[in-house]
Amino acid sequence: MPKPAKRIVLGLLIAWAVLPEWPRIPVEGASARDWNPRTFWFEPWGRSGVHKGIDIFARSGTPVRSASYGLAPKWRLHYYAHLDSLDAYPGQPVLAGSRLGTVGTTGNARGKPAHLHYAIITLLPYPWLADDSTQGWKKMFYLDPDTVLPSR
Repeated sequence: MPKPAKRIVLGLLIAWAVLPEWPRIPVEGASARDWNPRTFWFEPWGRSGVHKGIDIFARSGTPVRSASYGLAPKWRLHYYAHLDSLDAYPGQPVLAGSRLGTVGTTGNARGKPAHLHYAIITLLPYPWLADDSTQGWKKMFYLDPDTVLPSR
């Protein structure tokens, strides 16, 4: 690759790394009223011990959209669980707002109200988030979606 092209690619990578991420609420039509902010790290929570995300409640079949762009935007993984249908595949590049599937009751949500379990996992640890709670050391890898998503 010629030197100018390398500089452009490097510049784009640096810009991507420092530009802020503005995630959106991943359930179409949902607002902050559709989840309980106190459920992040709530315990006891089944086999996992603590609830490492939030549950965004909606009618079954409501579209779920990508909260952010990319494959691993800002070194974060956005985890979407209990989808009734899938419209994307693992590793597929997505834009913020791309349709991923629909809200459902799959997995350990069977028999419960339809919802999207949404978690944000950072690949770069934030050690200052760790605390003395149950599995509190893992908090350096899990971001509270309620503090990241827009409140409207």
